[in-house]
Amino acid sequence: MSGYLTGVLVVLSFNIMAAYAVYLPLAAGQLNLGIAGFMAIGAYAAAYLTNELGWSLWTAIPAGSAAAGLVGLIIGIPVLRTHGIYLALATFALGQVIAAIFLNLDVVGAAAGYPVATYAAPPVVFAATAGVVLVMLLLSRTRYALYLTAVKSDPTVADLMGISVRGIQVSAFALGAAVAGFGGAFYAHHYSFIEAQHFNVLLSVFTVLYVLFGGVQTVWGPLAGAIFFTLVPEVLRASDQWRYALFAFFIIIFMALRPQGLVTASLFRVFRRKPGAAA
Repeated sequence: MSGYLTGVLVVLSFNIMAAYAVYLPLAAGQLNLGIAGFMAIGAYAAAYLTNELGWSLWTAIPAGSAAAGLVGLIIGIPVLRTHGIYLALATFALGQVIAAIFLNLDVVGAAAGYPVATYAAPPVVFAATAGVVLVMLLLSRTRYALYLTAVKSDPTVADLMGISVRGIQVSAFALGAAVAGFGGAFYAHHYSFIEAQHFNVLLSVFTVLYVLFGGVQTVWGPLAGAIFFTLVPEVLRASDQWRYALFAFFIIIFMALRPQGLVTASLFRVFRRKPGAAA
């Protein structure tokens, strides 16, 4: 495998992990625009543990993920009292605050950035991404996934059915933060350098676009969106300066044809009916 292809697949891996971090709260009807902030927490926490305390990669990364999840849980309880555009604004501000804290934190390099000594090779990143996808697939087959859908579809009815709406929303927000921290921790150890400027609002916005474009109705949507946003610009690279214009044109066309996203529940039902219809 060439270095170029390996680099593209590594970027795709990080995009997939970030997409699933956004997908979990979005599946419960919450738009989190601060996902880059939780990636920063996982990245800096894991990097500090391996650099300063001598932890191994295999203990530092789960710890970084847990730190991001814990912050998501603590902050999610008050933040999730808001809804809709106000929740989006609150999470947007939260991401900016987290990035600003690391930008001014001298113990992790502040604005100069923070070198990371321990290295995570591409196969390790690929395996971690496969693990995240597998966990999401397994989660989609549990009762918890049904609770997420019920809370997103109609919180009032879900509450009447005995579902703890607030508990489901907070848990989805915290789990998404943990997944973001997991991806951020691997990002820090693969690129061996992190800076707070990387975890900006554009990272959060692009990650949300992966999920909205791929679709939020099934667990495959974030995967499809991340693949599209990562690989299509590379395929269009031959068109030189027009590739971003062509890419934007493709997005407009796809959104006009499938505003609900590339992968939907009805699309799966069509494929499932075909064998029976043929018989």
